[in-house]
Amino acid sequence: MGRLVPAVTRAMDILELFLGTDDSLSAPEITRRLGLPRTTVHELVTTLTARNYLGSVPGQPGRYRLGVRTYQLGSAFGERLDLAAEGREVARGVAETCDETVHVAILEDTDVIYIAKVDSTHAVRMVSAAGRRLPAHCTAVGKMLLACLPDAVLEARLGGDRPLAAMTDRSITSPPALRRHLAGIRERGVAVEERESNPDVSCVAAPVRDSAGQVVAAMSVSVPMIRWSDTRQRELTDLAVKGAQDLSARLGYRGGGPA
Repeated sequence: MGRLVPAVTRAMDILELFLGTDDSLSAPEITRRLGLPRTTVHELVTTLTARNYLGSVPGQPGRYRLGVRTYQLGSAFGERLDLAAEGREVARGVAETCDETVHVAILEDTDVIYIAKVDSTHAVRMVSAAGRRLPAHCTAVGKMLLACLPDAVLEARLGGDRPLAAMTDRSITSPPALRRHLAGIRERGVAVEERESNPDVSCVAAPVRDSAGQVVAAMSVSVPMIRWSDTRQRELTDLAVKGAQDLSARLGYRGGGPA
């Protein structure tokens, strides 16, 4: 492995200061935060500005903000992101940690489509499969995604109070009951499914956000009832949340965004 180039590292440190809450910074502020010599900061800022990685703030001499080149790089990176591929990579790490089955799914109308699945080493019969579509209200990932919809969109998709399809005798079939259930998911930030799509399996799920803060997918951990308990649920909830956060970070999410 080659050595790190100090000048490049320092330039990256300057750019990464803008990953925080500051829209602009002055050279003295950069110097103070990084503990670098003033002349070094001046040279690096001058170079980054000349290459359009930083830009001067109009009307505020001596202050700098991210330049257009960083936007171009970010856009190019975003265009090349593959949610399914990134999801599989993160799901694989979560599955290796807990040795349970991990899913990533997206919402289409009132169904979920599984775009990634990493199986447990244990033999478990699952109704899910990569590419398969299931009723969203019967699954943890689906309920998580439905809970994140704006009220008007959710109401349009539910289509009134007509009974919903059931996959097991524990599936929620009443739209009013589902609305109440989804309200609780919004408050907790995680969804739980107990034998609602498979009589032998329960799941926990957390939301995945993109760079704009929009929920674009959900990640779940599924466990057979023989290994399901309050303690195991808490452990897997933490793993699902951490996995969803890791995938969100890969998609460019930095925190904040829509509630």
